[in-house]
Amino acid sequence: MSRHNFDLEDRTLEFAKEIIRLCKKLPQKVIERELISQLVRSSGSVGANYREANDALSKKDFAHRIKISRKEAKETCYWLELLNEVCPESQDEINRLLTEAIELKKILSSIAAKSS
Repeated sequence: MSRHNFDLEDRTLEFAKEIIRLCKKLPQKVIERELISQLVRSSGSVGANYREANDALSKKDFAHRIKISRKEAKETCYWLELLNEVCPESQDEINRLLTEAIELKKILSSIAAKSS
């Protein structure tokens, strides 16, 4: 299997880092802590699974990992939308990250469609 363009690896890593930076600034009450925990996991998993896809041993494995990465991007959108509800003071930054999560999901959807 040939190596893929690694710009998306960098982009997904930076996305996860930006999520972490945001979460460090948010209130740490019970609800926020639960949402933050889920958000950090799913956003990090987008890039982790994309990297796994790039090291896949077969086309089938590649397609499977890309689909997982896409699902994690979709889940990240969900947690960001909920966080927007409980942290309206951070709405601008959350919405910016939500836009990036949606873009990543679209990119990964396109890759998944081409790899099936």
